[in-house]
Amino acid sequence: MIEREQYLKKIRPFINKDLVKVLTGVRRSGKSVMLKLIQEELLRQGVNKQQFIEFNFEDMRHADILSASALHDKVSEFILDNNDKVYLFFDEIQEVKDWEKAINSFRVEFDCDIYITGSNAKLLSSELASYLSGRYVEFVIYPFSLEEFAMSYNKLFPNSSPNDIFKQYLTMGGMPYLSNLQFDVEPSKMYLKDLYSALVLKDVVKRNNIRDVDLLERIIAYVTTNIGTTFSATNISKYFKNEGRVVSPETVLNYIRACESAYLFYRVKREDIQGKKILSVNEKYYLVDQGLREAVFGGNRKDINLMFENIVYVELLRRGYTITVGKNGTKEIDFIARKQSEKIYIQVAYLLASEEVVEHEFSVLESISDNHPKYVISYDEFDMSRNGIIHQNIVDFLLC
Repeated sequence: MIEREQYLKKIRPFINKDLVKVLTGVRRSGKSVMLKLIQEELLRQGVNKQQFIEFNFEDMRHADILSASALHDKVSEFILDNNDKVYLFFDEIQEVKDWEKAINSFRVEFDCDIYITGSNAKLLSSELASYLSGRYVEFVIYPFSLEEFAMSYNKLFPNSSPNDIFKQYLTMGGMPYLSNLQFDVEPSKMYLKDLYSALVLKDVVKRNNIRDVDLLERIIAYVTTNIGTTFSATNISKYFKNEGRVVSPETVLNYIRACESAYLFYRVKREDIQGKKILSVNEKYYLVDQGLREAVFGGNRKDINLMFENIVYVELLRRGYTITVGKNGTKEIDFIARKQSEKIYIQVAYLLASEEVVEHEFSVLESISDNHPKYVISYDEFDMSRNGIIHQNIVDFLLC
């Protein structure tokens, strides 16, 4: 197992605190493994394994406890027979009807430390807000970063260079299970296609009672094809009208939001730097993992500039930034990233292959008058930094 220290570092301060630890993220991003890593951390701290209670609610063996009352009875029976503090680990908790009532009851009744995972932001956020307001802390688990992918890849191919690994990462993405397939191309693609189907059917269609699955798939295909491009629900509605299908912008928006709740897409708002306000039109969308795009739709190398943007965007999320797309007059900044008092500007390009491209990428950042750090990230190995703007190779950026 890859240790995933960046997540453990965030979780450790909350171990044994009276807060429910909620691990969310797209299906198969490694949430179950994180529960195992937390258990290993507790064992190192002297906790006895007999104090653990764990259930994966997608396992049919637990079909008899998929209600709050049944789960409460089962866990209470164990706890009453155990005089020590207990540690509860519940994987894919949203499969339990009224789960939030049981979790809140455990927290109130017993001396316990609770860890839960879920794959739907809408479900978790709405019900947690109602029953556990102020009593939980959330950690979003993303697919492997390039650094984690490299750790996994190097176990099988120890002499691989960072550039070779990045080329694999560009098309395969960071789903942790790929290492079990030895990163073999065809089995990996098959796995990612099946994962995509499960994600759409279980976490989007089923959770949102979507009846027109064909329309949903068409909208997903449109958004995925146009990753990193500004558009609106009205744009998509007009596109379908030209294709002979009438779809309201509201329906389009609802379907995209359902995909956001399943962590398939991330919506990025646009920010007017001069007016210092968030714009409500022509937002951008990015995909949680570029490997899913390549496996289902293909074209990652053809759209490599957009894929670079996608990879950098998700990496910024991993590092804890909140992100907007910047508008400075007629110029657009790919990303404005904030974390506490820190603020950085980032332009992303595949290659700075001509003076025109260099001028475009750097002049956008040079037009910003403040002194916050500014970066141009590309695949070039030669350092083209100028006027205080740092140029960085994308592989170096992802591994730093």
